Amino acid sequence: MPHYRELKFRAVTTLQRRVVNPLSTRLPAQCLLETTGRKSGLPRRTPVGGRRVAQAFWIVSEFGEKAQYVRNIQADPRVRVRIGGRWHTGTAQLLAQDDPRARLRRLPLFNSAVVRAVGTNLLTVRIDLDD
Repeated sequence: MPHYRELKFRAVTTLQRRVVNPLSTRLPAQCLLETTGRKSGLPRRTPVGGRRVAQAFWIVSEFGEKAQYVRNIQADPRVRVRIGGRWHTGTAQLLAQDDPRARLRRLPLFNSAVVRAVGTNLLTVRIDLDD
């Protein structure tokens, strides 16, 4: 990975971890993804911008397999997603064969713009909802 991509990754993830995520997880309308920490076994909640289509919830990770929630999904794909204030259980799938840029065109506009702007390794994630 070129040096600038690593610096961008560190800057963006630090800002997300320390400022954006703590604020946005408190917003009742914010979609949240809850994974199980691969080392701690504790629930880990991450604000996400995605869209439910039938029995699936779609998101695009801006840092692919470097994202902590993606690494947690690799260890345990069982997740929960808060959509519209209601929690849903499901199983996450990492879809390397999907075109994440095309997928972003079908997801919420503001979040998609941010993911395109800061992302360095886009990866589509589909969560098959149980209910």
